[in-house]
Amino acid sequence: MATEFTESVIAILKKIPQGKVATYGQVSTLAGSPRAARQVVRILHSSSKKHNLPWHRVISSQGKISLLPNQGAEIQKSLLVKEKVKFSLSGSVDLKRYQWQP
Repeated sequence: MATEFTESVIAILKKIPQGKVATYGQVSTLAGSPRAARQVVRILHSSSKKHNLPWHRVISSQGKISLLPNQGAEIQKSLLVKEKVKFSLSGSVDLKRYQWQP
């Protein structure tokens, strides 16, 4: 049985629209635990397939993909690019433009 926090995170993740991103900390804050960004990572890792979560729309607070090369970073970037999210030459997303504001 999922905790209330986990259920809240899953509900929030499902609301992130195409072409927008959210940060791990933003999701944890919206779910009621501002210091639980690592828990959001755990939930994404364990529940993305099961709940069909848009895992690729969650990035770091620096606007960067947290996954490592050859461990999902390229897939995440390509999924975001398909949704018209643009990356700078340094590989970051402009959060002022693309961050979801619920």
